[in-house]
Parts: sequence; structure tokens; C-alpha cells
Amino acid sequence: MASANNMTELIITGLFRDPEVQRVCFVLFLPVYLATVVGNGLIVVTVSVSKSLRSPMYFFLGYLSLVEICYSSTVVPKFINDLLVKVKTISLKGCLAQIFFFHFFGVTETLLLAVMAYDRYVAICKPLYYTEIMSGPVCHRLVVGSWLGGFFHSIIQIFITIPLPFCGPNVIDHYFCDLHPLFKIACADTFVVGIIMFVNSGLFSVFSFLFLVSSYIVILFTLRNRSAEGRRKALSTCASHITVVILFFGPAIFLYLRPTSTYTEDKLVALFYTVITPMLNPIIYTLRNAEVKNAIRKLWGKKVNSRIE
Repeated sequence: MASANNMTELIITGLFRDPEVQRVCFVLFLPVYLATVVGNGLIVVTVSVSKSLRSPMYFFLGYLSLVEICYSSTVVPKFINDLLVKVKTISLKGCLAQIFFFHFFGVTETLLLAVMAYDRYVAICKPLYYTEIMSGPVCHRLVVGSWLGGFFHSIIQIFITIPLPFCGPNVIDHYFCDLHPLFKIACADTFVVGIIMFVNSGLFSVFSFLFLVSSYIVILFTLRNRSAEGRRKALSTCASHITVVILFFGPAIFLYLRPTSTYTEDKLVALFYTVITPMLNPIIYTLRNAEVKNAIRKLWGKKVNSRIE
């Protein structure tokens, strides 16, 4: 790979260039990342060991939280470390690896959100067939399919990027490696690969978002015939899902369906879905879900009591 290009190392400009602002960002974003890992990790552990969270919805939620940890960890640790470094560098191979795993976990999360929407659709619109449709083997296949979908998506992204010659300048105007800023330093026409990326990332995000929205619209129409208590419980669960979907897809569609630019707001939008959203997901799911909150209290209450004894 290095022999096909005139560069093996890239310089990342970062989010801000003022050293004082970078130190403030370090103080702000380090706790955010730690909260992301701890919050999502808490959900993974709780779903894994709690006997009251054995339904498919929580099975998918556990995997979603695991993917959130991995997704955030592909970008945020290096981003936080770079806030304390004057010259931010990454190898070309490291850059391609970051792109691969960033898109791998991002698309896996997208597909898991679609699976969770389908699960809610079956639970609310076809309740008599729910246990038959969402059986254990089916749930496992849906999760494996989500991981495979993310893998194949990322392989396409890497296959269209590796053949490109990069001859400088070796400066990426971003705080992490992504396709848009990397294409700008290629010394070849990137129109065709840009179209492939547009279809593979932009249109994929749009169609996934439309599928999710359509699913929840159908669910909301179905709830009109339910009792007030049934509507309240279903809406509470769906509201959490819909909030996460909007937080995740809004920024992604904004970035991947627009022409490439170097605007600071693009970096800030990317910061939202790489740093902020993964931290918000466990908060959203636990605050609006009594079963998850009770399971967490029981699990950690037992651990505290066992330590005291």
C-alpha cells in the first residue's frame, strides 16, 4: 500500500487549532467518552445477566450498546489524545483501518436499529405471532446479519479507496479519518468513487431512515385501537427508539448527502454522532424504560449487598 503512494503518514488538523480550546475540549470530552463506555457497558452486563430482560427487544438492545462502545472507540480515544498533541499524525494504513471500523460499526448499528424497529412492529401489530416470528434462532440470525451487513459495506468503502494514489499535501482537514477528507488529498479523479460512496453511505442512510420511519408510522396507526394503558407502554418504548434513530440518522444524512466541504460545522456535526450520541443512547433507553431501570437496581443492589456481607 505504501509503495503505491508517495506518502505513508497523514497529518490531521483536528477540531480546533487553538491550544487553549483543545485543552478545554479534552476536559469536556474525556468524561463523555468514559460515560459512553460505562453507560453502554452497564446495559450490556445488565441484559446479559438479568433474568427479567430475556425478550428479543433487550437482546437487541444489549448488542446495540456493545456496538455503540466499539463505534465510539474507533474515533474518540485518538481524538482525545490528539487534543494534547501539537502535531496530530496517523499512518495511511491506520487511516484506512479507522475508516473501515468506523463504517463497519456505524452500519451495523443502522441495521440493528432496523431490526429493533421490526421487533416492535411484530410485537405491536402481530402480537399473537410474536414468539413464533421472533424466536431465538431468528433473533440470532438478525444480529449476525447486521454484523455481516456492516462488514460488506465497509469492505466496499475500502476497496474503492485503496487503489487511489495519494500524493499530497498529506493534511486531512478533520479530527479523524473519513472518506470525504481523504478523497480530497487523492491525486486522481474521485468522481466515480464519490458516486459509489454516495450510494453506499448517503442513499443507504436515507433508505434505512425511511424504512424506520415507515415502521413506526405503521405502529402508531395500530396503537389507535389499543387501550390507554397499552398505548402508553408501547409509546414509551417506541419513543426511545425514535429518539435514537433521529439522533443517529440526522447528522449522518446531513454529511453524506451534501457536497464535500471544509466547514467547521461539518466537523461539529460529525462530533455529535461520534462523541455525543453514543453517550446519550443508554440515558435515553434507561430513563424511559422501567424494566431496564429496575433490572439495573436489582443487579447492582445485589452486588453492593454481597460486598457488605
